[in-house]
Amino acid sequence: MNLRIVISASIAIFLSILFFHLLNSNYWLKWRASLIPSTKLAADLIVKNGVIFTSDPSFTFADSMAIRDGRILRLGNYSSLQDLAGYGTKELNLKGKIVVPGFIDSHVHLIFSGLQMARVRLQGVSRKDEFVRRVKEAALNAKRGSWILGGGWNNELWGGELPVASWIDDVTSDSPLWLARMDGHMGLANSMALKLAGVTNLSKDPNGGTIMKTADGEPAGLLIDAAMELILSRIPEVSVDERREAMLRASSFALTRGVTAVVDFGRYFPGAPVEDSWRDFSDVYHWADSSGKMIIRVCLFFPMETWSRLYDVIHKAGHALSNWIYFGGVKAFADGSLGSNSALFHEPYFDDPHNSGLQVVEFESLLNMTMASDKSGLQVAIHAIGDRANDLVLDMYESVASKNGKRDRRFRIEHAQHLAPGTADRFGKQGIVASVQPDHLLDDADVAIRKLGVDRAQKGSYLFRSLLSSNALLALGSDWPVTSIYPLCAVRTAMKRIPRGWNHAWIPSERLSLNDALIAHTISAAQACFLENEIGSLSTGKLADFVILSTDSWDEFATEGSASVEATYVGGIQAYP
Repeated sequence: MNLRIVISASIAIFLSILFFHLLNSNYWLKWRASLIPSTKLAADLIVKNGVIFTSDPSFTFADSMAIRDGRILRLGNYSSLQDLAGYGTKELNLKGKIVVPGFIDSHVHLIFSGLQMARVRLQGVSRKDEFVRRVKEAALNAKRGSWILGGGWNNELWGGELPVASWIDDVTSDSPLWLARMDGHMGLANSMALKLAGVTNLSKDPNGGTIMKTADGEPAGLLIDAAMELILSRIPEVSVDERREAMLRASSFALTRGVTAVVDFGRYFPGAPVEDSWRDFSDVYHWADSSGKMIIRVCLFFPMETWSRLYDVIHKAGHALSNWIYFGGVKAFADGSLGSNSALFHEPYFDDPHNSGLQVVEFESLLNMTMASDKSGLQVAIHAIGDRANDLVLDMYESVASKNGKRDRRFRIEHAQHLAPGTADRFGKQGIVASVQPDHLLDDADVAIRKLGVDRAQKGSYLFRSLLSSNALLALGSDWPVTSIYPLCAVRTAMKRIPRGWNHAWIPSERLSLNDALIAHTISAAQACFLENEIGSLSTGKLADFVILSTDSWDEFATEGSASVEATYVGGIQAYP
């Protein structure tokens, strides 16, 4: 009896083990899975019933898209996505609203913009008394002896007269002050700041910069380009916490404008310490990425003087620290700005006939750094605003490409603002990225006419259509904080080209269509920094960054260019509001 029990128990155990192995064999699992609807590819989110502009030329429009794990699974009509709906899939009904890819701002100074948001804000000030009032208010709230910082002023808004230290000395007698012009190439210091910096009537202009003086030879308080370092070197370093808060503040604001990625050029002006960008990378961006605080994607460019350091970083870590932070390349300056009369032109300024602008970096040095950076495989971007600066950079790029050999290098010119006849065609022939900022022309139309004369300004300024027609890669941006970060405004400006106070277009032949402007602010902006496989279009496999607009009429949008941001999604997750 006991033997029978033992045998029966053994048989039962054997059969149980055999059944278990059969149940979990690949054959059985496959057969069992065929009987149950698969949820492996079920979408996390299906966005439906909209007008989705993809920026993908192979599939320009869709009405629905499916998203999983932050990336796009499929686009099409709603019925074609039904097999991707599963347990837990959420649906978002657009109710006919327009969706576009997340905007990429091709040129910002993100941390500096965040700092400026918490300082003396002079953007849009159009009267001297308002300028002084805002400075006085800041001085009353400042700790005695501490620096008063801010900027964004544009003297053209009150008729062109440049501010001087005497405007604000009486209201800032207890504190040194520095206020950057909107373009970042000129700033105003009060007399206390000038004294701290040792700037006197005997001070000479540094290479690549100008110390402006009054009629009797005294410092006026205005410093241009490289001369600004005389003051900036005296300003206490901004703390790590302040810079981190500034980055998060600026990123949150960018989301409200539909921006999901930016190209950050770090230092704001020629002569800024080259270490600033690297400190921001380690202290701010690396910290934010490792602690899960990044909310927009950032492509970083570093001062060209530090090209070998960037090469080492990319060689060890690759071009991406994560899906949030990418290493772009290196940047240098060829000239200054139009508003500061330091953009470099072939001919003198109409309102300053003894001045043709500044070449802020010695050409031989710029050529050598560009040659070395390119030879190491780094992408190069150079700031050039005046027509001569653009020609010099194009000549240099041609020489470097010829010597270093053929490759996909995507040389960039930042701004490409004023071009000599025939220069726009060179961008396409040489395969140069034109990184432009449409909203600059809202103020610059009147300025350019006054500083260059009607003929030069009319023939060579902000040649968006000519650049695009030459097959140049056109990428749109803001240069924030020079102008506010607002892609929808930039798109409309590129379409309409109507400056402030005007009732007609400035150089209407250079207008862009809505499609061209959107592409330049999305997929072309991604291509301009080698990120087209990750972002820039709503395509299968790419990161699901998109913006829901306020309008449901594509025809109206294409005609007027008017819309606002209703919601911003990053990686398929709502980030704003």
